[in-house]
Amino acid sequence: MFNELFPNVVWDKIWAATTETLYMTAVSVVATFVLGILLGLLLFLTSKGNIWENRFINGVIASFVNIFRSIPFIILIILLIPFTKLVVGKILGANAALPALIIGAAPFYARMVEIALREIDKGVIEAAKAMGATTATIIWKVLLPEALPALVSGITVTAIALVGYTAMAGVVGAGGLGNLAYLEGFQRNNNDVTFVATVLILIIVFIIQFIGDLVTSKIDKR
Repeated sequence: MFNELFPNVVWDKIWAATTETLYMTAVSVVATFVLGILLGLLLFLTSKGNIWENRFINGVIASFVNIFRSIPFIILIILLIPFTKLVVGKILGANAALPALIIGAAPFYARMVEIALREIDKGVIEAAKAMGATTATIIWKVLLPEALPALVSGITVTAIALVGYTAMAGVVGAGGLGNLAYLEGFQRNNNDVTFVATVLILIIVFIIQFIGDLVTSKIDKR
């Protein structure tokens, strides 16, 4: 039945492409989560009136974040080709897409982290300081736990964006469902291949959103 509905679809290629998309998404989400939280914390802590207030450092980090989250992803991939070749050793394949995926998404998530931290009640932070809590204690026991629901919600949104980024990366040879939809579907006028790849991308997005919403609802005590 499937062969009749989708005569041009080679299912082995579909599953291989799906695996590549999941791999790129998973690795880049983990790296984005770590780097985004680090950048977001630095943006928050070095801003005016906070623990590590430093206008220069805050300005440098803010500029980095603003620049890289503003560059369209397809252009960012092209700009990072020399860096990707230096780090990965090649510019094609799933691993070659990772630097652009991470550099494109981490600044975006960092802003979401900063916003989440700014929404924390100042009184909670001041109370921790008054009790003699160290900066590390404030970060791990106050800031991150208080902002956790927003952080999970933010990484869910970012993960969904990264699925879209992997599809765009596929156009320039990164592999995955985007690459399959472009080469086997669009260029060869095989609409069934494009349709199947699109449906699988949508399923991945729905699963990510479901998991993100579920985790957020479990940890949000408000």
